[in-house]
Amino acid sequence: MSARIAPFSRPAAREIAREAAGTASSALALRHRPRRNRKSEWARRLVREHVLTADDLIWPLFVIEGEGRHDPIRAMPGVERLGIDEIVRAAERAAALRIPALGLFPYTDPALRDARGSEALNAQNLVCRAVRAVKAAVPQIGIITDVALDPYTDHGHDGLVHEDGRILNDETVAVLVRQALVQAEAGADVIAPSDMMDGRVGAIREGLDAAGFHDVQIMAYSAKYASAFYGPFRDALGTKLSGDKRTYQMDPANDAEALREVAADLDEGADMVMVKPGLPYLDVIRRVKDAFEVPTFAYQVSGEYAMIQAAAQNGWIDGERAMLESLTAFKRAGADGVLTYFAPRVAEKLKEMWG
Repeated sequence: MSARIAPFSRPAAREIAREAAGTASSALALRHRPRRNRKSEWARRLVREHVLTADDLIWPLFVIEGEGRHDPIRAMPGVERLGIDEIVRAAERAAALRIPALGLFPYTDPALRDARGSEALNAQNLVCRAVRAVKAAVPQIGIITDVALDPYTDHGHDGLVHEDGRILNDETVAVLVRQALVQAEAGADVIAPSDMMDGRVGAIREGLDAAGFHDVQIMAYSAKYASAFYGPFRDALGTKLSGDKRTYQMDPANDAEALREVAADLDEGADMVMVKPGLPYLDVIRRVKDAFEVPTFAYQVSGEYAMIQAAAQNGWIDGERAMLESLTAFKRAGADGVLTYFAPRVAEKLKEMWG
């Protein structure tokens, strides 16, 4: 049986209250008070170490056949597949918000998908037509195009597949070079190979230079992990994956390997490198930036976006603050820019905040 604790007498309670009041009124002998720099909004702005601006944003967009199309993507609330005419309107909006560049990804008609991704080499495919339309209407905005076969294959892999299930590296690279040339001819400013085949950056650089596209940049998906966070993106592309991509995308347990991949891509001629996904790999972004000091980007992928949106819609978090906080984390980790589906919302919010 536990002992009963006697209540304080009234005189004792008054004595404790007097002592507490005396302690509160006497200042601590502190030389440093970090809270001084947090006391007001203007002070916090003066000492802020990392600042997010519209210049840090790349807006990924999904393009689909048909005019006036705004097809909602179930797994990505607030994101839609857009017809080419609506992609042009989005580009105009991006330019007005000072977003530097767009990334274009196609929803290819399933009837056009085959085992070899043949539609990727069609100069009149959806992406190429979208690039031409945007460049004609908004020439000042940058256009980044994805080089990989998964939007065009019926098996959903980024490369060619042998009959025994192996992904054929060298044969795939030959196709990717042709895909990159088709996109460059359409007017793409940046070629972004996301396939993770060995040697593809060097082969694409050689192919672009041989065709006279010396100024077309390469943003290499250098450290692209075999992640569970890509699910909504595959829904957006309408891709049905047979098997998995772990024989060519990176193991999430590895970070030193990422440095080797980045080093190889830079040696082969990459102008910029990327880490994908983003928030689960902030440590990798920091290691890459510290090791190479080159333009380093991150992709806040569909699963990251969907989690924030779902939690916000359920009232579990402040979605707007979480959006800004997550993107600031990329800047703090060392990213020079971020591909994010939040891009227009963020740019509008920053304009509202800072003018």
